[in-house]
Amino acid sequence: MSFRRPTLGETPTTVLFLLLAAIWGSSFVAIKIGIADVPALSFAAIRYSIAGLIVLAYAAHTTDRWRPRGRREWVLAATVGLFVIGIYHGALYLGEHDVSAPIAAIVISLAPILTAGFASKLHENVTIDGTQAAGLLAGLAGVVIVANPGSAGSVDLGGLLLVFLAAASFALGGVLTGKLPGGGGLPVETMEAWAMLIGSLALWVGAAVRGENVTAVHWTPTALASLAYLTLVCGAGGFLLYFVLLERAGATEINLVSYLEPIGASVVAWALFGDVVSPRALAGFAVIFAGFALVKHRYIGAAVRNTTDDAEL
Repeated sequence: MSFRRPTLGETPTTVLFLLLAAIWGSSFVAIKIGIADVPALSFAAIRYSIAGLIVLAYAAHTTDRWRPRGRREWVLAATVGLFVIGIYHGALYLGEHDVSAPIAAIVISLAPILTAGFASKLHENVTIDGTQAAGLLAGLAGVVIVANPGSAGSVDLGGLLLVFLAAASFALGGVLTGKLPGGGGLPVETMEAWAMLIGSLALWVGAAVRGENVTAVHWTPTALASLAYLTLVCGAGGFLLYFVLLERAGATEINLVSYLEPIGASVVAWALFGDVVSPRALAGFAVIFAGFALVKHRYIGAAVRNTTDDAEL
């Protein structure tokens, strides 16, 4: 007897998938709210210091290993911590000072496309064909459309570049993690906990370099609510939900979360602030999504063939 792994097409997993997209999409708005009162890097550092401790406690309770062992596992956790937590969130939080939450979410949705580009350069067994190369170019073109340079309604270029750096760091971190040996025995919860703690340390260093003084911050109820939501719901809860989905559906399908996050960010930003995403930004997002489809055309084609074969049986 064989068992088939659940996919996102099954109702329970689909509900969790949509929930994660809504949670992580709303996080862009929560970040925008929080950094209005608290210095950006300090705010991110506090968030992941607390979230890391929560996930570490969860890992200690649910797995047989609460910390990495040996140099290779520590390097793995440090790589994720630096690129996926530290640089990613540092650049994102700084960028959102000058870029709206929905625009930030749209640019971050470029990450899966950038992942393919980095993988083709850093992995010897990964190559991209002409269709995938066109997808990479389409993704970059989508960001240019969103930026709308040279017009009265253009997006702040400095903020946009910071958010693009965040997407690139997230993508590069994922590719570098795949190249590191020796992490197979480390529970993902444990790795993520230590990555959060290491990433928060990098963020604290960045905050110190920028001269941020968190002790002088007047913590408003809004800032505290934003921090609690980002830490407990988006941070600890979101990543634990991600672990469940990763086991059920695999990494490729979970990448699609990135393309629902802008919808969640746009709805929340509209509900709270009346922000409306411009038609040009929506067009840019559509081009980025088309780029993703081109980059993943082999996987999508295989999935369609499998679905057709199952229907014929």
